[in-house]
Amino acid sequence: QVQLVEFGGGLVQPGGSLKLSCTASGINFSIYNMAWYRQVPGKQRDMVALITSSGSTNYEDSVKGRFTISRDNAKDTAYLHMNSLKPDDSAVYYCKAWYLRNYWGQGTQVTVSS
Repeated sequence: QVQLVEFGGGLVQPGGSLKLSCTASGINFSIYNMAWYRQVPGKQRDMVALITSSGSTNYEDSVKGRFTISRDNAKDTAYLHMNSLKPDDSAVYYCKAWYLRNYWGQGTQVTVSS
């Protein structure tokens, strides 16, 4: 059974930082591309950052220079380091693993508010 479990969400003040993690089980993690998406109520789920199995990264424009995606294949875990957080970054954040098919985590809430 494939599982992706996210940790690290929470409440943070504007300008603060959070680190999200996504630990996978049931897949050969090293061959999967990984991505972080976010979704706010009433809107579509949008990709924030991705990292390929070879380590190439790409970011949505609004998070470039603030967010960093990384992975540790030895721990079957992907990370999203988020700095200089803004209220507009508030959302449920989901991780996705994809190779021949997609797998999603359950999501973790990030709220940026003073």
